[in-house]
Amino acid sequence: MSILTLFVVIPLLTLFGLWLAKNDNQVRGVMLTGASCLLALAIYVTITFISMRHAGNTDQMLFTYSIPWFRPLNICYSVGVDGISVVMLLLSAVIVFTGTFASWQLQPMKKEYFLWFTLLSTGVFGFFISTDMFTMFMFYEVALIPMYLLIGVWGTGPKEYAAMKLTLMLMGGSALLIIGILAIYFFSGATTMDVNAIAHMANIPKNVQNVFFPFVFIGFGVLGALFPFHTWSPDGHASAPTAVSMLHAGVLMKLGGYGCFRIAMYLMPAALEMWAPVFLVLTCISVVYGALSACVQTDLKYINAYSSVSHCGMVLFALLMLTQTAITGAVLQMLSHGLMTALFFAVIGMIYHRCGTRDVRYLGGLMKVIPFLCVGYVIAGLANLGLPGFSGFVAEMTIFVGSFENADAFHRVATIIACTSIVITAVYILRVVGKICYQKIPNPKFLELHDATWDERVAVVGLIACVAGLGLFPLWADNVIQDAVAPIIQHIGHFVTIASL
Repeated sequence: MSILTLFVVIPLLTLFGLWLAKNDNQVRGVMLTGASCLLALAIYVTITFISMRHAGNTDQMLFTYSIPWFRPLNICYSVGVDGISVVMLLLSAVIVFTGTFASWQLQPMKKEYFLWFTLLSTGVFGFFISTDMFTMFMFYEVALIPMYLLIGVWGTGPKEYAAMKLTLMLMGGSALLIIGILAIYFFSGATTMDVNAIAHMANIPKNVQNVFFPFVFIGFGVLGALFPFHTWSPDGHASAPTAVSMLHAGVLMKLGGYGCFRIAMYLMPAALEMWAPVFLVLTCISVVYGALSACVQTDLKYINAYSSVSHCGMVLFALLMLTQTAITGAVLQMLSHGLMTALFFAVIGMIYHRCGTRDVRYLGGLMKVIPFLCVGYVIAGLANLGLPGFSGFVAEMTIFVGSFENADAFHRVATIIACTSIVITAVYILRVVGKICYQKIPNPKFLELHDATWDERVAVVGLIACVAGLGLFPLWADNVIQDAVAPIIQHIGHFVTIASL
């Protein structure tokens, strides 16, 4: 059995422990133990993976394991990781760990909340370790289903509407996705659903790829906030409880970009000649539209939610540029955005818990009364707008440099348009920071606010350390990701060239 199976076993054991827990302290203890084990496991797997690469292991997937699960359709429980999967596992573990502390004081029904939260994380980890398409889809569904209850029961505002809208749109995407996956399996003539095996067979006719590529790309793209299928995202994020927003925007949305690259582009590369320009336009709209929409919002969560639409659009935008540098930047963006948006949502939730409002118009002068949380918000904002020294700068510059490697006018104009989002992001980030942190305190009751508690400080400091660490020391991640991207780009290059787009 592969060590990767522990990423599923540990959450399942955590679920069992939570079920047996009798009080809040036991619930916290079980959840913290499970989250800590997952983080330790992710760090160990990452270090071991890097060591194996340095030792000269050139296998595309490491820690592989496969056992038949449903023989009539050749479905197997198959796991394995490359550099992309490894950094996504590490990101997921960090968000689950910090999200546990962000939910430390959550009431009511703490036990039930953590049960659904853990089930959600089980789906996320299972998705990233799977190499079998159907197993991957199964874990994808496991990750989506808990969102309805987590938002509908523990959320705020119009939570029932937001939960239902999110569920219906993502289930609609899943319907497209299962059609595309079955088409890949049957038309490839494969005797397996293993992603790498199907890619190396390369037997799917081009006309079939042209028909079913949008099914898979849109199916995953809905979760990745692809325009115009993004409308669930702002409502869902705004209504979700703090840790759920952290995990949803920080990790769950990354399943969209990961799936688009790993399945749609990798298994149906011939369709890129027809569809890449179309989806490139849509992703370019997502990047700019999301940033512009954030400028006119007054709710802190909606601001960050539309910002996530823009940044996740950047991921899909970079993937469709089809250069190794741009795609490496896309994965770095998934990692960077996951960390900084989790920090954003964590701090916003803590501010809302104290002030009773997220409306920018009714906030001000908070740096005087809750300086720790305000500093956390400022750092998240600076990372979001791409300040050098933070993860956002590394990811966005890699994307734009890689995108501009395409010499044709279409790709370069699209890159220039996408670059305008940097300026727009600076506008809404600096405006909000100035308003809520430094202007006059609008409500005398704010003078009685207490700054972050110890558990909140653990979550905030942990995420700040990750955002700054990736910004200052990005080469380890860049090297790991490039090693994984290179063979996939080489495979795609056999079927389509940038010039033909």
